[in-house]
Amino acid sequence: MFVGHYAAALAAKAAEPKTPLWTLVAGCQLIDIGWSVFIAAGIEHADIDTSLPGSNFILSDMPWTHSLPAVIVWSAAAAALAKFLLRLSTRSVLLIAAVVFSHWLLDLLVHRPDLELWPGGPKAGFALWDLAVPEQAVEIGLLAVAGLWWAATRQRLGQPVWPGVLFVAFLIALQIAVMFLGPSTNGPVDMGAALTVLAVYLVVTALALPLDGKRIAQPA
Repeated sequence: MFVGHYAAALAAKAAEPKTPLWTLVAGCQLIDIGWSVFIAAGIEHADIDTSLPGSNFILSDMPWTHSLPAVIVWSAAAAALAKFLLRLSTRSVLLIAAVVFSHWLLDLLVHRPDLELWPGGPKAGFALWDLAVPEQAVEIGLLAVAGLWWAATRQRLGQPVWPGVLFVAFLIALQIAVMFLGPSTNGPVDMGAALTVLAVYLVVTALALPLDGKRIAQPA
């Protein structure tokens, strides 16, 4: 799952327009942001197998980012930062935490069994990755539906729709680029690859910064 995760961010933004979009965009990929940092630091490990259908990643070791208890901790930490550092409303805080946790649920749908229910415990995953075309359809479909909801909300609030359309179009183009320009060699995911992944997530978050439109005040 890649751009499908952003569907959760756009849906949450539509549900609560007062929540800064960048917090939701960063939140939906927070687990993978942490994963890319941990891969670069050698704390977690992954490999590439280009013979695999769909995603080429073999995610053999990621207990600190993708185990179920770890995701709960990441979600709680994001909520705490949103509440005490950004001083967002309780509704926004809960939505951010839910968006962070949604990453694990969406990964559960597509990953091969590599999501630990607890560190060192059994691993889960429904392996939609092994059906490459349906998996891509699910990702882009989720993004399209959430994007339409977000666009409708922007229109209702009197905000221009075209920036949202461009953002969703960019995400779809990014998904297509990843499909065709993925890794071509087998072996461990190295620091350079991990930092490239991290850069992509940070760029997408940066692109979300100006998309909130007219600022809507948070309740005290």
